[in-house]
Amino acid sequence: MTEVLWTDLAPLPHGVVQLLDRYNSTYEGVGVRLWTRRGDEWACVYPDTFGSITGPRSPARAGVRSGIETYEVELEGPVGRRDARFLAAALEQVLAHEEEAQSAAHELSDRYEEINLLYSISEILASFLSMEQATTRILSEVADVLGARRAALWVADQARQRLYLTAAVGDQGVQEVIDMDDETSVTARVFRERQPVNLERGDALPRSAQQEPLPHGEEPYLSVPVSFTPPDGGSRTVGVITLVGRRTDVRFSAGDLRLLTAIASQVAAALETQRLVRASLRRERFERELELAHDLQLKLLPDADRFRDTASVAARCTPAESVGGDLYHLFDMPNGRLGVVIGDVSGHGFAAALIMALTMSAIAIYTQETSHPGDVLRQVHESLIDELESTEMYLTILFAVVDPANQEVCYSNAGHPHAFVVRGDGQVERLAATTPPLGTVPLPEYGESVIQWGNSDLLFFFTDGLSDAFSDDTGISGEQQLLTEVIEMRDLEPPIVMEHIFRIAAAARPNVPPDDRTAVLVRS
Repeated sequence: MTEVLWTDLAPLPHGVVQLLDRYNSTYEGVGVRLWTRRGDEWACVYPDTFGSITGPRSPARAGVRSGIETYEVELEGPVGRRDARFLAAALEQVLAHEEEAQSAAHELSDRYEEINLLYSISEILASFLSMEQATTRILSEVADVLGARRAALWVADQARQRLYLTAAVGDQGVQEVIDMDDETSVTARVFRERQPVNLERGDALPRSAQQEPLPHGEEPYLSVPVSFTPPDGGSRTVGVITLVGRRTDVRFSAGDLRLLTAIASQVAAALETQRLVRASLRRERFERELELAHDLQLKLLPDADRFRDTASVAARCTPAESVGGDLYHLFDMPNGRLGVVIGDVSGHGFAAALIMALTMSAIAIYTQETSHPGDVLRQVHESLIDELESTEMYLTILFAVVDPANQEVCYSNAGHPHAFVVRGDGQVERLAATTPPLGTVPLPEYGESVIQWGNSDLLFFFTDGLSDAFSDDTGISGEQQLLTEVIEMRDLEPPIVMEHIFRIAAAARPNVPPDDRTAVLVRS
């Protein structure tokens, strides 16, 4: 007999050794050997685990089916082939159980690695303030666990309809922006179709297809969509994660696909959280800017108490939004006169507020050059015509010069409808328009009118936002109901009247959307 040593033989599973030992101890005079095949030779792995003996073999032999090794059991002594087949069947069952246990152990090991990776990603997302740093670290972990040579994250910009490379680790790859509708880009296709791609480079793709990064030959390639599903449903794809190449020759498996999909879900939730945080910060910043704009706009309007030595004046402006297009202006003029302006820019919001501010500035400039209301409005129109045309807006405005000494009011009215004088006896006289609104028809001259104004008379100018607040289902116009309130209170001081009508307007529920509300009351 010849002995050959094979040192590369793996130890037998513990269950197999136990079964063979039990068989030997149970049946006296019976010897058991277990052989495994190596090429054309058979090596004895039991009872001598590390040696091989060649020589005469007993006829009592039977093959053992196993998915790992090729075995043959041999019995020596008062036994036959049937006994060998019986033992072989028992060995097959033991080996099958051992293989299942090993497979389960490998599966548990893989799952543990995956669970540990997912847990690590959760910690990374919670600890990094920068999304770019977090995703780079995540891609490094993914590439390490799955053995990828390159990992990349592409994030969608829906406004520009493009995919941008947010983070990448490993080999060099595509760096430029990818159009979402690029028919040759696999990354774009995964994003559009919301379906993963798992393939080897060049396999089942048209020759024109571009992958990320540029091909180095046929390599493993795994790409999954990064999709976010809010609690109310409606999944939204926000990017793509791509793995390219492996450090081994093994393709990406279905398990790798499931793991990368789970990771993509975590990344999607983080990206959505980041988007919401940024949107919230932008909204908060915008709201602060609106508050600032609101305060600044109201500061442009003069305080009526400054003019108490000239006349009894009350004025108020309440924008429908944070900023609006209504305006009023008051200023002292030579010889004890008082300048009064009220205006209403079509629409409201920032565009109207811009025209309002420009109008206030222009009036302040041109009233220093002339005291004629018509000349002032003409120059204001000339300075604003470009802005009015570009914004497709117009401006109704009235400029009145109150002269207590001569008991008259000289005014120019560019299409502002809500301008009245309430006489001491309760009669009401409208200050009719002398020219069209600014922004409609440029004129070489702007008309003026003069009315008499007594000590008990009350000037009442307002915008349609205030009269709209008095409208209801009675069939009486809001303007008429507002005038009725003022007529009944005409003997009271203007600040008291102003407080009363704005309190009614604030509590009203008009039939039309709210608009900017502005009013001016003047008594000598």
